[in-house]
Amino acid sequence: MNKSNLIEKPRGAVSQTRLREVGSLAVMIPCLNEELTIGTVVRDFRVALPSARIVVCDNASTDKTAEVAEAAGAEVIYEDMPGKGNAIRRLFSDIEADIYLMVDGDATYEASLAPVLVDHLLKRRLDMVCAKRVATGQAAYRKGHVLGNRMFSGIVARVFGRRFEDILTGYRVFSRRFVKSFPILSEGFEIETELTIHALELNMPVAEISSTYIERPEGSDSKLNTFSDGLKITKLIVKLIKDERPMTFFGGLFILFAAMSVVLAIPVVLTFFETGLVPRLPTAVLSSACMLLSFLFLACGFILDSVTRGRRERKRISYLSIAGPATIKVDADGGTRH
Repeated sequence: MNKSNLIEKPRGAVSQTRLREVGSLAVMIPCLNEELTIGTVVRDFRVALPSARIVVCDNASTDKTAEVAEAAGAEVIYEDMPGKGNAIRRLFSDIEADIYLMVDGDATYEASLAPVLVDHLLKRRLDMVCAKRVATGQAAYRKGHVLGNRMFSGIVARVFGRRFEDILTGYRVFSRRFVKSFPILSEGFEIETELTIHALELNMPVAEISSTYIERPEGSDSKLNTFSDGLKITKLIVKLIKDERPMTFFGGLFILFAAMSVVLAIPVVLTFFETGLVPRLPTAVLSSACMLLSFLFLACGFILDSVTRGRRERKRISYLSIAGPATIKVDADGGTRH
């Protein structure tokens, strides 16, 4: 882990003056049937970030999520296509702001950390700051989710770079240029993985800050399914490796099929040297086919690597065409100026 990206929770108050001077700040809360908790979340973030615009996206809820959110003082927009990714896509498309904060509506994230996350993004001129979850109890963060998170974080770190310990956190702060240059393709809970890999793929300046992960209040149920959502995240990671690291993906297939070909060929070649005959013709044909496939995979890797490089350059240019976070300078007396 690159320790420079992981910051323990800072102590002390964060300057609200700095937050007021940077322009508009939007708190985005995607929700599905969070009637019991959304009012608390909206009120807590209103206290933590008084000047922020708080927008709740009701993602086809069947309870009174929207009514409770409005009563607590939030704006409500609606997305009828189910899935957290669809809700985030709607929020990213419709909301205009300089700084964006994304958080779940289940009251498991500490709102008091929000000024710290925003302040850190501004001071360091970052594009994304993630809240790494530190559970207060076993019920807050189930063992299956912890294991899956570690596994997925490890895979992403090995392929795209080791800059995050918690790639699945739903509590993040973004710059405008991150949000408006991010082509969301995910529909469900795999959106967090896509957000993380987008930042890693473009080598964006990012950071991670430890955050307390709070147990859900009684009566509030998690929408996550350990196995089905884990399978979706696995499929997304494989797809993104194929799309963004084609030499890694197709190079691995090249090695696999080439190794299979060699293993199959060894007894055939030994028999040929001993007798001058090839009695295992199907094995010889299969070995030859595996070797041909391996080199086809290698050729695909080389070709798609060039294509991916061009796509990455265009994405980088699109990202750089949008203004980054405001420049904040801290005076000796603790004040701020642009």
